[in-house]
Amino acid sequence: MDIPQLYRSQKAFFNSNQTKDVSFRIQQLKKLKHILKSNEQKLYDAIYTDFAKSEFETYATELALIYHDINLFIKKIPDWSRKTWVSTGLANFPASSYVMPEPLGNTLVIGAWNYPYQLSILPALTALAAGNTVILKPSEVPSNTSRVMAELINTNFSSEYFAVVEGGVLETTALLEHRYDKVFFTGSTQVGKIIYQAAAKHLSPVTLELGGKSPTIIMADANIKMTAKRIVWAKFLNAGQTCIAPDYILVEKSVKEKLIEALKKEMAIYPHSAEEMSDHYLKIVNTKNFDRLDAMIDNSKVCHGGNRNREDRFIEPTLMRDVSFDDDVMKEEIFGPILPIIAFTDLDKVIQEIKNRPKPLSFYVYSKNKKTIKKLLKEISFGGGAINDSVMHISNSNLPFGGVGMSGIGSYHGKTGFDTFSHHKSILHKPFWFESSVKYPLYSNLKRKLISWLVE
Repeated sequence: MDIPQLYRSQKAFFNSNQTKDVSFRIQQLKKLKHILKSNEQKLYDAIYTDFAKSEFETYATELALIYHDINLFIKKIPDWSRKTWVSTGLANFPASSYVMPEPLGNTLVIGAWNYPYQLSILPALTALAAGNTVILKPSEVPSNTSRVMAELINTNFSSEYFAVVEGGVLETTALLEHRYDKVFFTGSTQVGKIIYQAAAKHLSPVTLELGGKSPTIIMADANIKMTAKRIVWAKFLNAGQTCIAPDYILVEKSVKEKLIEALKKEMAIYPHSAEEMSDHYLKIVNTKNFDRLDAMIDNSKVCHGGNRNREDRFIEPTLMRDVSFDDDVMKEEIFGPILPIIAFTDLDKVIQEIKNRPKPLSFYVYSKNKKTIKKLLKEISFGGGAINDSVMHISNSNLPFGGVGMSGIGSYHGKTGFDTFSHHKSILHKPFWFESSVKYPLYSNLKRKLISWLVE
C-alpha cells in the first residue's frame, strides 16, 4: 500500500467534512458490525490458527466487547456530539457559553497482538464514532488475524476513510513519518517510548495503552475459595497474555498455604501437557515469547504446573511460591501463565515495595475490611482495578480504561473513548446590543473594584 498517498487521501476526505455528519458515522458503524457478524467464522478460524483460541473465548473476550461498543456508540453519538451549554459568569454578561465536540481529524491506531481483534478494532471504531478517519496497523505477530482484518476492512471500506496497513517495523516507521491528529498505540512500554518519540517530532497527540506488573493483594479476611476462583480465571485467561492480568500475588502469610491449595484446586481443569490442550487454554503466541517465559520459571519454586513444550508453544499454568522481589520473574511484566506468590506480614512494607516500582496498569485487592481497602486505594497509584475481582473492570464501558505513569497515557472505552478522539471546542457567544465599559481605558480604582466583584 502506498502510505504517503493513503495519508493524503485521508486528509482530503476528512477536509470534505463527510465524517462530521452524525448519520454518516452511525451508518459506517452499522456497516462494520454487519461485516464482522457476517464473517465471524473467518475471524474464529484465523485466531485459532495463531493461538488455538476457541470460538467461545474469542467471542467473550474480543468480539462481544466490540459489538457492545458499536451498539453503545450508535445509540449515544447523537447526544455526545451535541454542544453542551455551560455557565458564563457576570464578567461576560450578556453572553452564552458552550462546548462543541468535534473530531480530531486523521488518526493512526496501532494494535497489539494479545487480543488482536479487540485491541485493534475497538480503538479504531471509537475513532470512527468520534468522526475521524482511521489508518489501522494491527500487530503482525498473529499474522492470520492481521490478514483477515485487512481483507474485511479494505474490501468493504474506502481507503480514504478506513484502511488497514499490514506489516512490521518498516511499515510502522513509514506510517509514523506523517503527522496525525491522534496516534493511539497499544503494546509494551518499550515500544510505546519509540511511538511517543516519533509522534513528538510532529507534535501529534498520543494515547498509549501500555502494561506493567499488576499486583494482587490478598488479606487474611478474604473469602479464599472465591478469591482463588476469580484469580485463576483472570490470570490464565488467554494463557496469561493479558495486560491487566494479575501479575503477582501478595498474600498475608497466615493464609498463604490455604490460598495455594485453593489455587491448585481451581487450576485442576487446565491441561498439563500440549496433548491435553482444550478450548479454554491457548498457546503462547510465538517461540520468542515462549523462551522469555521459560527463562522466568525457577523450577525449585514451582509448586504447581511447570510443564513446557517449546515445539507446541505450550506452558502449563504455573504457580511459584516463596518468591522474592529479587527473583527474575519479578523483574519484568510476565505476560504469560506464571503466577508468583509472595507472602507478607507488614502491609505498609508491601505498599512501599509497590510504590518503589513503576505505576501498574491494574491493581486488585481481596478483602472484606473497608478500612484496608480504602488505605490501599488511596496510597497506591494505578490505572484501574477491582476489589474482590480481577480483570472484569474492563467489561464496564462506563469505566475509563488506561494506565498512569509508565503504564500508559490517556484512556478510552465508551464516552471516555469518544472524548479521547474528539476536541472540545469552547465558544463564547455575545450579542451586539450591550457592552460594559469596565475593561476599557481609562482605568480607575472603581473599575478595579468592579472587576474584582465580577470575577472573584
